[in-house]
Amino acid sequence: EKLRFSEPSNAYDFGQIINAVHAYKDKAACADLLTMIDPQKMPVLLSNKLDGETFLIFIQSLEYYVVGKDPGLVYQHLVHLSKAKRFKVVLALLSKTEKEQVQQLFDLLSEKQNHQYTLEDLKSLKKVYEL
Repeated sequence: EKLRFSEPSNAYDFGQIINAVHAYKDKAACADLLTMIDPQKMPVLLSNKLDGETFLIFIQSLEYYVVGKDPGLVYQHLVHLSKAKRFKVVLALLSKTEKEQVQQLFDLLSEKQNHQYTLEDLKSLKKVYEL
């Protein structure tokens, strides 16, 4: 059964949806969530709850379901995700394999370059992600 939800209006609602996404390991539902959320709201919705598991399901969902349709949205999500509390902590704890997944998403973005970002923008953002 597919997870159903509406756009979360606050960090608590967002947290509840993320818990359900984790419970079902539902990357498609996570992609739906990321598609309906304005990337600028991400740091507020995440509050101080960003962890490695959430970070990785975001990266995988963006890679598997969103980058092919809307690379500009993926870029915006990566920009605003990097402004979330605990981002640096999560980055520091990523394994080599997990970092490679993030690198893969950046590689796809550079292949699918569009008017919303330049290769220079991507290069700067990769530094933020320590790649």
